[in-house]
Amino acid sequence: MKKTVFLLFVLALCSCSNDTPIPKPVGFFRIELPESSYRQKDPEFCPFRFPLSNHGRVEYKSSPDGPICWFNLSYPRFDAKLYFTYKEVDGNLRELIEESRTLTYEHQVKANRIQEKAVSDTSRSVYGLVYDLGGAVASPLQLYLTDSTNHFLRGSLYFNARPNPDSINPVLTYLQKDIDKFVEELEWTN
Repeated sequence: MKKTVFLLFVLALCSCSNDTPIPKPVGFFRIELPESSYRQKDPEFCPFRFPLSNHGRVEYKSSPDGPICWFNLSYPRFDAKLYFTYKEVDGNLRELIEESRTLTYEHQVKANRIQEKAVSDTSRSVYGLVYDLGGAVASPLQLYLTDSTNHFLRGSLYFNARPNPDSINPVLTYLQKDIDKFVEELEWTN
């Protein structure tokens, strides 16, 4: 009996520790990223077509002045939208490019990096820049595409969430594939 009590006392003493309990860090839910399939989309009132992911939805914008080519690609599953604005080039390409650059670099206050990726496909007459913004920025990806004579298309990606790079990174990486496909396969129709 004394041996049993002594053994229990030793086990109890060994199981106790002086370590202060440490709470688990705040975590984020795991996001299941599905496979994408694509179909060609010819948006209303727009002189181009592009591949649209089965997870994206086109939301058209209207104007009191009549039909315009402004639309959003909404990704409801990821609470994200890619806002697009189309403008005709009328001797103002330099101004349109500068406006796009200015809008992008307004995020420089929060960005820890802005990387530019040039787009140049002479066979489709598609040229432009894709901006990858790092850090806690409101819009982590922006772009413009043009044929340099008639068409100018600007896009910016926004998440309906606090700009926390760690939490949105998996979805951002996923959506970048859709955006890369958009850029690689955009075709002007006139």
